[in-house]
Amino acid sequence: PEVINGRTHKATVVDLSPWVEYEFRVVASNSVGIGEPSRPSALLKTKAAVPVVAPTNISGGGGSRSELVITWEPVSEELQNGEGFGYIVMFRPLGSTTWTKAVVASVESSKYIYRNKSITPLSPFEVKVGVYNNEGEGTLSSISIIYSGEDEPQMAPAGASALSVSAAAVEVSWLPIPWNRHTGRVLGYEVRGW
Repeated sequence: PEVINGRTHKATVVDLSPWVEYEFRVVASNSVGIGEPSRPSALLKTKAAVPVVAPTNISGGGGSRSELVITWEPVSEELQNGEGFGYIVMFRPLGSTTWTKAVVASVESSKYIYRNKSITPLSPFEVKVGVYNNEGEGTLSSISIIYSGEDEPQMAPAGASALSVSAAAVEVSWLPIPWNRHTGRVLGYEVRGW
């Protein structure tokens, strides 16, 4: 409470954060004004609680063939609410009803890589990331859609031709490889000569 009756010698302080050290001071007041504050109390740590803040910025993608890369922004220490903090990563292929669950026990972690040869390239997955500590499992993030890794191009460029433009230069041209849903976009080409 902001103001406590002058005959009261104790108060309950509410809405504190779990697993945080606090110290307290008491200030006396009357109709003339406010006096000097007391010396600080000894440090007191509130009890631990289940974490309630889920990781944010759930994203990922990229990686190698047969990989699902999941990333998130770590939860700050003051929101971990207790010891034994870690992350719960849940994912499933888009349209599936069964979730796969993995536990990442490192507080500093911000990435999880799932490797499985059965994952086809550029497959969409529903992903959510949650938190836990020694008190139990906490909140899960909302669902994000993340794609598995791409595969290398499966075909060579067609229609390669060369045209001499000077004594020291040749112009090489080819037909681009079309975008493929399974192998992804082509980021570049390599031209070899002999």
